[in-house]
Amino acid sequence: MWQVPNMVSFTKGTAEGHSHLNAFDNALLAGGIGNLNLVKVTSIVPPKARVEAIPSIPVGALVPMVYAHITSNVSGEIISACVGMGLSSNSQGVIMEYAHPGSATVAEEIVKKMLKEALEKRNLSLTKTILISAEHKVKKLGCAVAAAILWWG
Repeated sequence: MWQVPNMVSFTKGTAEGHSHLNAFDNALLAGGIGNLNLVKVTSIVPPKARVEAIPSIPVGALVPMVYAHITSNVSGEIISACVGMGLSSNSQGVIMEYAHPGSATVAEEIVKKMLKEALEKRNLSLTKTILISAEHKVKKLGCAVAAAILWWG
């Protein structure tokens, strides 16, 4: 059994494929998480989580993560996915995700607003923000993925 301490890892990837699912799979591979079984989870940051690089994980492992993705077959279209983590001064935090046809800059601004609102609803102030975004110009059929992987021991 593999275990790692409470931490969050961020990654992103973009790719083309022959189908929407292949483009998504190829983008996951580009982000270094294509050989894992993703378990989509909601947006609460584990207590006292640290941000670290993705550790070595066995192929096929079930891995919880928050992710955003978008695929498009509109040649020339810009598509983007963004995931952000917002923390309060006591290190309580949330993760939000967003994907759209448009720039990564716009996706990041939207995620920042989502993080601020989520913490305000918890009566907390946003003191630290970490964002990762992927932007892709579609050739034939493309995908952009951004992910926050949650680890706990």
